[in-house]
Amino acid sequence: MPSSRDILARLVAFDTVSRHSNLALIKYVQDYLGDLGVESELFFDEAGGKANLYATLGPRERGGVCLSGHTDVVPVDGQPWTVPPFELTEKDGRLYGRGTADMKGYIACVLAAVPAFLAQPLRLPLHLAFSYDEEVGCLGVRSLLADLARREHKPIACIIGEPTELKPVLGHKGKLAMRCQVHGAACHSAYAPQGVNAIEYAAKLINRLGEIGTRLAAPERHDPRFDPPYSTVQTGVINGGRALNIVPAECQFDFEVRALPSDDPQQVAEQLRDYAETELLPKMRAVKQEADIRFSELSAYPALATAPHSEAAQLLARLSGSDEFSTVAYGTEGGLFDQAGIPTVVCGPGSMDQGHKPDEFVSVEQLAACDAMLGRLVEWMRV
Repeated sequence: MPSSRDILARLVAFDTVSRHSNLALIKYVQDYLGDLGVESELFFDEAGGKANLYATLGPRERGGVCLSGHTDVVPVDGQPWTVPPFELTEKDGRLYGRGTADMKGYIACVLAAVPAFLAQPLRLPLHLAFSYDEEVGCLGVRSLLADLARREHKPIACIIGEPTELKPVLGHKGKLAMRCQVHGAACHSAYAPQGVNAIEYAAKLINRLGEIGTRLAAPERHDPRFDPPYSTVQTGVINGGRALNIVPAECQFDFEVRALPSDDPQQVAEQLRDYAETELLPKMRAVKQEADIRFSELSAYPALATAPHSEAAQLLARLSGSDEFSTVAYGTEGGLFDQAGIPTVVCGPGSMDQGHKPDEFVSVEQLAACDAMLGRLVEWMRV
């Protein structure tokens, strides 16, 4: 059977940047599992160009352990790669290629371990869940989780293999990404008071976001498990204006909230909406009745905070050989699994320090260590 390195070479060769289809990779995985006698289900997006894959090994009349990973990767456009990004290159104990760390390395180890699971009589089922569009807001896995929520037996634990250097992770922040569109009224800048300056009103909104962020960073709201230890708010994109001598009628900006599990990011959006409706819009409409401020959600996923004493956490401690649980700064699909009633932890090979960067890599040592961790899972699940 192919090794995890062999399978990783195949997976990296599929260009599954989120803007592209992942179906060629999914077909490879489906055929690989099918050759081993494992049936799999596909959950397609509306256009039919992408799919989640779900498969079960062992008994089906009870809950089991789910191994989950996303198949999409971030773009390589404009990055100074020194090796082909969609071809596995081994050098000095490292395996280079887009997705090697984030997170095709984990998926390769999972697939390589399937024959070992099949060789044992399992007391619990093993579920495999491979999703699409994680990198653009954890979008794809939602249809799969909606289906699992309707089933009689759901997994009792899920291990998401995001790169943590195989350290056990129990939590991460949630995220809310929003767009604000300010519609003012244009006029010649010599008569500026006759117009509604959309940029200036957008600036007032952004300033209010800064004030909200300052309150969220107050020491009494800190959670030392996270870095930074508080919820953050930031504006990342802004566009507006046509010429210096025209009062701008339009301005748009995007902002995001990275929230601790104890904070609700929607409250930040609600506070900004309230400020817009009660203080800004009356002033804008006193000049031009058609003036408006509109908000729309771009993406969102919930935080993850699995209890250290939970069955999922204790299983991960056993498999990883450590109960020094930590958190990560980036988000995962874990919050969605947890929200669906599936206790979730995060642990995978490689480091996110290499994720999303040119010459992304996972070390040969980390891949072997992940193979060993899954071997311990085989022993734990056998009858």
